[in-house]
This record gives sequence, C-alpha cells and structure tokens, in this order.
Amino acid sequence: MPAGLTFEDWERAGRQLSGIVNSSSWWLGDWLVYGKDHYTDRYQRGIRAAGLQYQTLRNYAWVSRRFDFSRRRAALSFQHHAELASLPIDEQELWLDRAEQMQWTTKQLRSAIRDAREDEVRDGSGTPETMRRLAVPGSRLQWWHKAAEQSGIDFEQWVLATLDNAAERALVEEEAEREQAGISA
Repeated sequence: MPAGLTFEDWERAGRQLSGIVNSSSWWLGDWLVYGKDHYTDRYQRGIRAAGLQYQTLRNYAWVSRRFDFSRRRAALSFQHHAELASLPIDEQELWLDRAEQMQWTTKQLRSAIRDAREDEVRDGSGTPETMRRLAVPGSRLQWWHKAAEQSGIDFEQWVLATLDNAAERALVEEEAEREQAGISA
C-alpha cells in the first residue's frame, strides 16, 4: 500500500479487492469445470500446475456447477451461493431472493436458514431428511472440521459438498467402466 493513502482510497481499494476475491472463486470454479469437461486425460496435471489446493478447487467447481451463470446474483458473494449449493434449485432461488432483498451477510443467511430448519422441526413440517443422523468418531469429526475451516466453507456445507463430490466421482467412474465394457446404463 502506498504511504499516505487516504481513508477513502483505502476503503475503495478494499471494495475492489473484495470484488476480485469473490470473482476469482467463480472463475476458478468455472475453470475447473471446463477442464474436467474438456481435458479429462490431463485434468490432474492442470490442477497441479495451478498450484492451488485440490479440495478448495473442487468446492469452487461444485458451487459453480450448482449455479450456472444466469442464476448467479452479482449483489451476493460466492460464499452466499456456497451456503445454498446443496439445496434444491427452488429453495436456492428463495434464499437468494431473501438474502438479496434483506442485504444479508453470509453469516446472516446461514443463521436464517438454520432458524427456518429449526422452525420446521419444531412444527413438524420438516422432512425426514432434515432429521438424518450419522455416527462419526470424534477424531474424524475434528479432522473434517479442520478441513472445512481451511476451505473457508461452513462445516455442514463442506460435508455435503464432499459427499456430493464423492458420489459424482463414483458414478462417473462406474459409467466410464460400463462404457468401456460396452454396457449401457
């Protein structure tokens, strides 16, 4: 930063940097999606060349896939979208609308979603899916929390993204094996 920077210039620089950081998450996600679609044989090499953490890139790509360009809200950050990526499209749109109208921070959006889920459970309108439980050893839970924190993603969203990525990878691999064997799905 140059010496003697005025507060207004410093504030403007912060806004510009924030915009670049938000855009770069989308750019990297879209970059990874494109690479996976067009360079499957050299995909891993490209990721290594980028020098970025693989899981972080996969999370960016997951969010980018869940929100095509026409559904992305310029007034909301990439992180807002990441909070909603695991939801069905109609729910994503509902929460994007609310976040935009109320000018919520990511934290406020997460809190509103949590409150709505708790209300559903209290009044009995919650689906059985919101009530599923999974027994996980504590050491794994701590490890997963650390990974989510390093990725900069809410823990629940990180778990969902990681499981979705694993399911997608398994299904794609199975489909490729079937194609190689000449079996149609």
